[in-house]
Amino acid sequence: QVQLVESGGGLVQAGNSLRLSCVASRRTFKMGWFRQAPGKEREFVAAVYCGDGSTRYLDSVKGRFAISLNNAKNTVYLQMNSLEPGDTAVYYCAAGLNYGPYDYWGQGIQVTVSS
Repeated sequence: QVQLVESGGGLVQAGNSLRLSCVASRRTFKMGWFRQAPGKEREFVAAVYCGDGSTRYLDSVKGRFAISLNNAKNTVYLQMNSLEPGDTAVYYCAAGLNYGPYDYWGQGIQVTVSS
């Protein structure tokens, strides 16, 4: 089992920044962020592979969001810059043990961007 604890959400104005953090109870193969806006499906936002540090992003956040990893602390961060109202969602941290689907999920944290 892997427990994930997210922090750092909140309410910000458009154009500002937020940093989300997620602490895992142990190291995993990959960690990622997903989000779900009201009335929409959950979507992938970003991922980092814990072995080589390679990253993946949703096209609409490339250049604005950055995912990073502190392996010593089993912590993944999502730096979100130039936030837009369309980024408003509940953000979920996830961890996976291999290249397949993610195995563990955090409880979710609200990010609200006002115009």
